This record gives sequence, structure tokens and C-alpha cells, in this order.
Amino acid sequence: MKHLYFMRHGLSVMNKQGVFSGSNDTPLDAEGIKQCQNVAKTIAKLHIDEIVSSPMKRALDSAKIIAESIKFPKNKIIISDLLVERNFGPLEGTEYSRQHNLDEVSGVEHSSSLIYRAEQVLKLVNSLEANSVLIVSHGAMGRALKHVIDPTIDYQHIPSFNNAEIIKLI
Repeated sequence: MKHLYFMRHGLSVMNKQGVFSGSNDTPLDAEGIKQCQNVAKTIAKLHIDEIVSSPMKRALDSAKIIAESIKFPKNKIIISDLLVERNFGPLEGTEYSRQHNLDEVSGVEHSSSLIYRAEQVLKLVNSLEANSVLIVSHGAMGRALKHVIDPTIDYQHIPSFNNAEIIKLI
């Protein structure tokens, strides 16, 4: 059985501003860089064989910081568009709140689309020869992955992940 770990990217500039930043390619904040450097010490103990990352700058830069710290070749990071953050449509750049029922906001990517992408990510992970995989992505994708792995957990009620938080999914 594979070991699958998930890490939400480090704190980004737009996270720090407290706004929705799904499809905005916001960079890591200095604090986010430090968060990734700190969590890398924990990740080093997990004996990661493969890193799969969102192509978005905040996630890919987080993955590269981890890779460098654990001596994983940065050019071997698998980049997958399936792992991009949820598109928040008209909410992009507005004040962040989990009070919205995002599936009811016109123009926001529906949670069923996220869950479908998460299913495809798991197929990708299962196709890899690696035994210990780290996914570096975004909060909404982390919740979707958690739901797909355990469908008894309601996607809408999964708590948010902290920046640079690592969890074991499998």
C-alpha cells in the first residue's frame, strides 16, 4: 500500500491579505517560505519517493523548497493541472469567508468538479511506482482528496488546512 501525504502550500501574498485567490497565481509570502522550510524537517522523515504538485506558483515553489530540503531533484517533481486551486470566479480577490455556500455562487467551480479532479489525482498517484508520495496543492483540493479517500466525510464539512500543513491521507 502506498503512503500518500498532502501538504497545502505555504502562506501566499493573497492568503496574508485574507482574500480568495483560487486562480490568481499569487507568490509565497516570506512567512510562507519559512513555513515550507520548517515543515521540510518533518517531511524528510517520511522518505518521500515522489512529489506531485499543482503548477500554480505558490504550490510549485512550496514543492521546490521541500524537494531541495529533502534532496529530491526539483526537475523530477510531477506537475499536474488536476491539482490547481478551485476557481472562485467572481469571488476572486474579494474578502475570504467560509460562510459562503460556494456551490450556489454562479461562476465558482462546483465541488463535484473538484471531487472528480481528486479522483483523477488518485488514479495518477496509483499509477506511480513510488511507495511514498507527497502532493503539494491547495486547500480545496486537499479537502476533495480527503473526501474521495473517505466518502463518509462530507466535503462541505472538512475543516480548512493550515498553510504548510502536512497530513497523511493513506
